[in-house]
Amino acid sequence: MVQHHERLDGSGYPAGLFGEEILLSTRILSVADVVEAMISHRPYKQALGLDKALEEISQNTGILYDEKVVDSCLKLLETKAFAF
Repeated sequence: MVQHHERLDGSGYPAGLFGEEILLSTRILSVADVVEAMISHRPYKQALGLDKALEEISQNTGILYDEKVVDSCLKLLETKAFAF
């Protein structure tokens, strides 16, 4: 089953999984997917930039995205320990 569009609060799809029902690997991939989608130019939308992506995951920590995963992502990206 593909879960990367599931959200912590159960609002995602395809199964509406909630919290710990979502695999840890999926919770990690979900945050990475959102950040990558927001910072990347697509034929149908302009890139929004890293600041907007970090704002999105920060504002929705514990709601849509796993708190520990977001914290790790923020530390990694804000300390520039990762390059695109």
